[in-house]
Amino acid sequence: MSMSQSYGPADESESLATIDRALDLGVNFLDTANAYGDGHNESLIGRALAGRRDGVVLATKFGIRKDTTEAPSICGRPAYVKECCEQSLQRLGVDHIDLYYQHRIDPTVPIEETVGAMAELVQAGKVRYLGLSEASVDSLERAAATHPISALQSEWSLWTRDIETEVLMTARRLKIGIVPYSPLGRGFLSGKVTSTKDFEEDDFRRHNPRFEGENFERNLALVGLVRDLAAEMGVSPAQLALAWLLAQGEDVVPIPGTKHRRNLEENAGSAQVTLSVQDRDRLSDLIPLGMVAGSRYPDSGYAYGSSPPLA
Repeated sequence: MSMSQSYGPADESESLATIDRALDLGVNFLDTANAYGDGHNESLIGRALAGRRDGVVLATKFGIRKDTTEAPSICGRPAYVKECCEQSLQRLGVDHIDLYYQHRIDPTVPIEETVGAMAELVQAGKVRYLGLSEASVDSLERAAATHPISALQSEWSLWTRDIETEVLMTARRLKIGIVPYSPLGRGFLSGKVTSTKDFEEDDFRRHNPRFEGENFERNLALVGLVRDLAAEMGVSPAQLALAWLLAQGEDVVPIPGTKHRRNLEENAGSAQVTLSVQDRDRLSDLIPLGMVAGSRYPDSGYAYGSSPPLA
């Protein structure tokens, strides 16, 4: 996403070089969405994968609608699902999508109808597996009863642990893999963010509650705890934060985002960091659930969503 929107300007040649380097390092799971840069990111990844599609697990999403003059909305209507898929296939330059997510749950459309349309894409060979993003327990259960759901993509990191209360155990009961997004707390857990003045004017973190005023200062102190433990263990804060997620189980595949090769290589190094159960629990205790100041989004509508009953 950061290669196309939200985190200040990106250098397209560096973005392509970063994806290329990721593939060289053995990173084989790429995640995008039709909403990232209004299709720009899918087109970018399509160019990056030219001649390298084999061996890559390619995931994209639909559901956040930005093609109107109004503010972005959420749409899960069956016809829209299929329309988005066709457009994504074209932009990505591929004949199938490995993992297709509903980006957010549409509160006006029963999830059985949305997932039913997604299942038809599987039957047509255009999609291999289905996923949901930021889905509630109820939505997960109803979706899985309609068609197998392979992955749940939700925010999860040391500073966003809401998923651990109910959603995580439901996903595991349903044999749904977990794909944590923003595993570095939108860069905060890297230990490199010290002031919002470092952000570009169009960086959305300037208006994120966790990066504002007193919340920022309180959260900065928490990151200091992670930085101290990382130094003790001889790794970077980012590597420790990612290793903590990797230590949660083999069904957890975090997706740190970056637009620079130097950060990519640091993040990839987390796969070589092995945490004992004691290390993992010690880190968990540093930032307990509910300790982080501020909400995840200015608009609560982007959080876990439920679908209306099937009529």
